[in-house]
Amino acid sequence: MKAEGLSIRFDLALSPEYGKIYIGDIRLESGVVLPDAELAFEKAGKKGGPAILVCHALTGNQYTVGTEEQPGWWHGLIGPGMYVDTSQYEVITFNVLGGCSGSTGPTSLNPLTKKPYQYDFPKITIRDIVDSQVLALRKLGIDKIKAAIGGSLGGMQVLELATAYPNFAELIIPMAVTPYLSDYGIAFNSIGRNAIKRDPAWNGGSYSDGHKISGLEIARMVGMVTYRTGALFNQRFNRELKNADTFQVESYLKYQGQKLSARFDANSYLYLLEAMDSHDIGRGRQGWKKAIGQITAKTLLLGFTGDLLYPPEKVKEIAEALEEAGKEADYVEVSTEFGHDGFLAEFSKWAGILQAAL
Repeated sequence: MKAEGLSIRFDLALSPEYGKIYIGDIRLESGVVLPDAELAFEKAGKKGGPAILVCHALTGNQYTVGTEEQPGWWHGLIGPGMYVDTSQYEVITFNVLGGCSGSTGPTSLNPLTKKPYQYDFPKITIRDIVDSQVLALRKLGIDKIKAAIGGSLGGMQVLELATAYPNFAELIIPMAVTPYLSDYGIAFNSIGRNAIKRDPAWNGGSYSDGHKISGLEIARMVGMVTYRTGALFNQRFNRELKNADTFQVESYLKYQGQKLSARFDANSYLYLLEAMDSHDIGRGRQGWKKAIGQITAKTLLLGFTGDLLYPPEKVKEIAEALEEAGKEADYVEVSTEFGHDGFLAEFSKWAGILQAAL
């Protein structure tokens, strides 16, 4: 059995495929037409098998599965013989519109000016992100998917997909997400935006090297405090000193800030924060409880204890409202000290539930 598992694991037919899908001109929710848009993607698994769309979070990308040499951010959850079994399913992840890992965004060349958009990129919303992904899937010849899965910003996309395109997914698994972003969440995003925009190096968005925006590092540090629980911070660092002047927790946050700044574009971060703020499946649909009446997909919701941004009791409210509307919905609360980051960690606590739902 082990030999069989290894032969599947390294089967080149299941290896991820990378590329871009040209979706052309796309009219955004603002009314602006974004020309010549394209989405970068990862496809992994059984070609032509039931399709599963994975939607990434704020600073994620399309590299969900990755390779043995460069594992993706959900490597270990998704793969041959794993919880999301790529020997059965074809798993697709797009870098979101507005992202900086190959999809059209602030770092892309504006076809009209032949210069990078930077902060002249048009405003985008979660609805725009979802519309672009549906267009891309249809370009791939996929008109219906087995499931859509995602947490945080990814969960926002999953909820919006099921609301705007009711018959597109058979199953949705939104994790660590609520029907709209709370004022508490917007407040932290506001701090992050201010940190970036008040950095002189940002230069109104017209910087020469986005990896040297110290404001982005600070924004990431603020975000990291909301992604984990106080208990986990206290347990991990225990007031230990790195040196005479610096606590270990300070060093950790600084490292995380520098790490993100080295790989992520500051303008993309700003645009995606604003997209998160705009998230409200009830906007223009008579409120979120009315809007979820449009959902036909079977729904599995996961909430995580200690999640400051998306409290599990608020996630549970979605399942309760769906049931009241006569829909098929389940809710599972995962006990974890990772808080919001629970959807990226401790697979053993919740991955079996996801596998069973599939």
